[in-house]
Amino acid sequence: MTNLDPKFLALIHDVADFPKPGVTFKDISPLLSSPFFPELVQEMADLVRDVDCDAIAGIESRGFILGAAIAHEINVGFVPVRKKGKLPPPVHSHSYKLEYGEDTVEVKPGKGRVIIIDDVLATGGTLTAAAEVLAKAGYTVVDLAVLMDLQFLNKFSWKSHSAKSLIQLN
Repeated sequence: MTNLDPKFLALIHDVADFPKPGVTFKDISPLLSSPFFPELVQEMADLVRDVDCDAIAGIESRGFILGAAIAHEINVGFVPVRKKGKLPPPVHSHSYKLEYGEDTVEVKPGKGRVIIIDDVLATGGTLTAAAEVLAKAGYTVVDLAVLMDLQFLNKFSWKSHSAKSLIQLN
């Protein structure tokens, strides 16, 4: 099931065995580089446009692209959620397991109401870690949105929040 125009879906490619055997990577690069990107940003912004927030928090790296564009579209700030070691101190950190390893995300201390944006929701590990580190850093997470939710892998929720999405794959 999807709310996204089929012309967008045609530009999202599956890459088998990346980044490791058994994982199918959803490559959105062709969509990001297409003339449909501004329309995609508007569609994603519409998912969260009516939510009272101070900033969009984008998860490295494709969540940066979508998140910063959405923040611009709805006229709010942008908070980067980075991989370990990419932000100067002080930072708050949260480590988590991925379907193919472990990672750590970091964010600068701050405050305000944030909406977390990412590209693909698979098992929910990265989205949960981002929400946890943002809460530790002083932010209030008020909503979550992703381009694509791979619901067949996980029925995601964090606290009382589920993730909004343009594409739901069951």
